[in-house]
Amino acid sequence: MENSITDYKNTLLSIKDRVKKAQYKAYSHVNSEMILTYLDIGKVLSEKTKVGWGTSVIKQLSKDLQAEFQGVKGFSDRNLRRMTLIYEELTVQEIWPQAVAKLHWGHIDLIFRKIKNKEERLFYIEKTQKEAWSRSILEEKIRGNVYHSHQNFQHNFDKSLTSKEVVNYTLQFKDEYDLSFLNLPDHHSEKELENALVKNITKLIGQFGHDFAFMGQQFRLELDDKEYFIDLLFYHRKLKSMVAIELKINEFKPEYSQQLNWYLHLLDKTVKYPEDNPSIGILLCKTKSKVTVEYALELANKPMGVATYHYTDLPKEFAENLPNEEELKLIFGDDE
Repeated sequence: MENSITDYKNTLLSIKDRVKKAQYKAYSHVNSEMILTYLDIGKVLSEKTKVGWGTSVIKQLSKDLQAEFQGVKGFSDRNLRRMTLIYEELTVQEIWPQAVAKLHWGHIDLIFRKIKNKEERLFYIEKTQKEAWSRSILEEKIRGNVYHSHQNFQHNFDKSLTSKEVVNYTLQFKDEYDLSFLNLPDHHSEKELENALVKNITKLIGQFGHDFAFMGQQFRLELDDKEYFIDLLFYHRKLKSMVAIELKINEFKPEYSQQLNWYLHLLDKTVKYPEDNPSIGILLCKTKSKVTVEYALELANKPMGVATYHYTDLPKEFAENLPNEEELKLIFGDDE
């Protein structure tokens, strides 16, 4: 019994010392130091529970830590158990602690509570860091199943890229984009859609990702006294590639990918710098048949993908009174 009390006191002193050391770090490093501290605590508690520490001991430890570090959040018995769980999950899934140390504890807690798959967890960890998602945005992304949207993105990147590059490239794009931030009438043309996206370019880049840099609207290409225009052109800093976006307010058609293939060929021949990677094309359509897209991409020799977008989620009684795709074509024409 005496050994158990001594063991407990030594553990409490060790944790107190570890927390105090973390508090002494420079302000810019406080968060990551505290996260690593939480994981250290999780490691200690994981080992102690294996040798008999139960719920009552963890509750007592929580009380003692909160008494020592008044005003410091994070030492509730629930959070101590969460530290233990996350440490054990990191160990099992071989995720480096440094990978999560740049996030706030609330983000980490949310990711590990909601997501069980290792690759999916890593995706949200990376995206949260890169895109600086708040906790509420992260929760919205998880609820919206953003990871699976990236996984379902249809592309032909594997035809010209290494397996590692394919993973990096596909993580930058997703299968469907939410353009509900646009202030457009319910019935709009491709030109109206394009202009609205440019007008809201900051929000659009928020949808695409902060590594996208806008190069221009109706970007002009010329060959043999003929002109060609790309709807929207971006440069992706991480991929070091130009990204051509073609907008279609109707269903995907195979000829769209052939047209985009030609644009990408011209970009690489006439605009791309030698140090740049091959240009990428994205067809953003209202709807698509996955089988048709799959077959069409087999014919394209330039890296491209096909995604869809939704503009707004209207109540059912409103949506039922709106024209369908065929009716829109009659109103606006088959704008290509």
